[in-house]
Amino acid sequence: MRRKKIWIYVLVFVLLIGGTGIYILEQNRFDMVEQQVEIPSSAGKLTGTLVLPRNAGGQLGLVLFIHGDGAIDAAHDDGYKPLWERLASLGYASLSLNKRGIGGSEGSWLEQSMDDRVDEAREAIAWARKQPVIDPNRIGVWGASQAGWVIPKLAGKEQLAFSILVSPAINWLRQGVYHTREQMIKDGYSEQDIQAEEAYDDRVRQLLSKQADYGEYLQIAQGSDVMPKDRWTFVSKNFLSDATGDLHHFNSPVLLLLGEEDIHVDWKETERVYRNKIKPELLTVAVFPDAEHSMLSKKTADSDLRALLISLFAPRQITVPGYMDQIEQFLARLE
Repeated sequence: MRRKKIWIYVLVFVLLIGGTGIYILEQNRFDMVEQQVEIPSSAGKLTGTLVLPRNAGGQLGLVLFIHGDGAIDAAHDDGYKPLWERLASLGYASLSLNKRGIGGSEGSWLEQSMDDRVDEAREAIAWARKQPVIDPNRIGVWGASQAGWVIPKLAGKEQLAFSILVSPAINWLRQGVYHTREQMIKDGYSEQDIQAEEAYDDRVRQLLSKQADYGEYLQIAQGSDVMPKDRWTFVSKNFLSDATGDLHHFNSPVLLLLGEEDIHVDWKETERVYRNKIKPELLTVAVFPDAEHSMLSKKTADSDLRALLISLFAPRQITVPGYMDQIEQFLARLE
């Protein structure tokens, strides 16, 4: 009898696990068609994903995704998929590329300047315009964080149908100062500790300003997050980035999405500069009180376990309420 009970418990456990697995698979099955693509470019081939609505008829508008900082693949570890699905439901295709050195894209993203990233985006747009399924006059961009230094430049070189920017910074150096202070406050450091870190960061900035080599940086480097050489090269190429002078390039609708809990970007500065530099009739701004840099709620961003569970069991609810609705409403006004 005891052995029979054990087998019953095992069977119940297997059924529960199996049922949970099926539920997770269903929740992560998105209503869209993903096609792997290769795009030739002057700096080596680019690989990525073209996402289309199921049973779409006629030509489609396209959203080109432009990533933020880091080694990001086309789907951003599947984080883009809920938005891709929403865009597909609106009749839009999405195109997202693996960063260079990721997923078969040739080269290294750490060797790129912001201008290199603009050139890469232009080649992706040129490729998209040749695709029969894409309406060449309805190509816009979505970009997060570091893309805020790419998209305004791109707008000066391409006729974009629209631009959607999530948590973009204005000035690289000011962003660094803001993030250091906000992160250390969050982690409980004293004002004395924060000022000491700011003094060290200022020494690093002085080296960057005089175009010091990596060896000079290592002579003063301290702490647990010493930059590897390739990161130093990347920062050296881009630390003077400032979007202010490029924002006047926008001549089509712009949606700016910001979070009040963003400790990476000073969202108040971003909103102020965008409102000052972009024609009011072109700019829509949405600020989410509980959102951090990636449009997650603060509670989700602060808990890896919570973020994992939501991504498994309810991936369409991973971002703060209203985020994708704002994008949908913005695109609907363009029709």
